[in-house]
Amino acid sequence: MSSGDAPAAARRKVRLAIKDARSRKGDTQSQVAEAMEWSLSKVMRIESGEVTISANDLRPLLSYLGIKDRDTVEDLIQAAKASKRQRKQWWDDRRYQDMLTPALRQLISFEAEATVIRSFAPAAIPGWLQTEAYALAVTSGFVGDLTDDEIRTRAEIRTARWKALRDRAPRPKLFALFDESVLLRRYGGAEALGEALSAVSSAIAEGWLNVRLHPLSSPYPPFGQYDLLYLSSEDNSHAVLYRESYTIDEIVDDSVRIARHREGWDRMWDASIGEVESARRIAAAAKAPATADFWPADEGSSA
Repeated sequence: MSSGDAPAAARRKVRLAIKDARSRKGDTQSQVAEAMEWSLSKVMRIESGEVTISANDLRPLLSYLGIKDRDTVEDLIQAAKASKRQRKQWWDDRRYQDMLTPALRQLISFEAEATVIRSFAPAAIPGWLQTEAYALAVTSGFVGDLTDDEIRTRAEIRTARWKALRDRAPRPKLFALFDESVLLRRYGGAEALGEALSAVSSAIAEGWLNVRLHPLSSPYPPFGQYDLLYLSSEDNSHAVLYRESYTIDEIVDDSVRIARHREGWDRMWDASIGEVESARRIAAAAKAPATADFWPADEGSSA
């Protein structure tokens, strides 16, 4: 990794190197904190990617963890420096500071750099594809756990994520796998659903979004909603997994769990309705969101 690499990818490389070295050494995070005379929270936040680590802190930490090869150390130092070079982004706005979970903040930074994003959505259009009214209806389901202001801001963040992806040059390759029931579930009412599906249909027509519908007739693995983001090649070592369930979310770096989710995604994608037919059904549902008869009952599942 060179100093010219993207900040999120650079930060990820450093934190994984630290975490792996600590595991090899057999230390707990508490032992590292004690040895470095840091707080436990500092070690935890560095390993989770919530904060970057300075070169001055990284050098003695690498030495303690047994990473002493000169080229490796220099590579990680340059990556640490690169991770701090990110300019202020839209998600750094003060009004978002207390509204973003640590995992969501990382996700957004990865979305800004990902070359490929693959999503599975069993109940709703993925967050990064949601329009304003639809997003507000989805996040309103958090009432009782979030304040009204938090609900509105989280909906705003979802639409901002989509705008950021649309504005990227070049855009990443985007693949969204919806359960077929998503076309029937009217978050915000028929009008909000129709608007959301129209936006998805337009993105498909523009050629920067690929969508397949997973048919109701085919069961899917017991996965909840998740996103796979690839920061260079579509290799699990260059991927991160984001999982979300209600108000709980997490970033996963474990290559075995990432591989399991990708294998499940591929199986569902292959078993799904083809992209041409899926696009037709989405466009039809966008025009008639108040009814369930968007397509003939005996319509084929391939295209």
